[in-house]
Amino acid sequence: MANTYTQLYVQLVFSPMRRTALITKDIETDLYKYISGIVHNKGHKMYCINGTEDHIHIFLSMNPEQSVSSLTQDIKRSSSKWINDNKLSIGKFEWQPGFGAFTYSKSQVKYVINYIENQKENHLKVSFLDEFKMFLKKYEVDFDEKYIFKEPTDV
Repeated sequence: MANTYTQLYVQLVFSPMRRTALITKDIETDLYKYISGIVHNKGHKMYCINGTEDHIHIFLSMNPEQSVSSLTQDIKRSSSKWINDNKLSIGKFEWQPGFGAFTYSKSQVKYVINYIENQKENHLKVSFLDEFKMFLKKYEVDFDEKYIFKEPTDV
């Protein structure tokens, strides 16, 4: 888009179905590379991606030609297909419905990158559900407990 200038920093957060611990060390690096490729091919700029076995955080700068919901849907659909086609998960891999999306200013970029890069250490102290609820409360997002990500289950 000619004469369109934006600076849209967004953190996405989502989880495998039933928050099952499916993002293992065996697939984590390749999955993150695959998702980074999706982000890049859609015209966005990836800053950071990381998570734990039961959820991921993606921090990027959005291209205004695509909505946050559309990008998240593209990431989930394509990465699920990739995981299943390559048999990288026990059983069928699916992402849980819904996601979190939080925006930031340029002054917060280094903080957010550092936070995401340290996900595994962060979650030694705070559960994913507590972390997610903290984001919702911090950014004053109204929510209903019954629609928050489901409790984790075993494979």
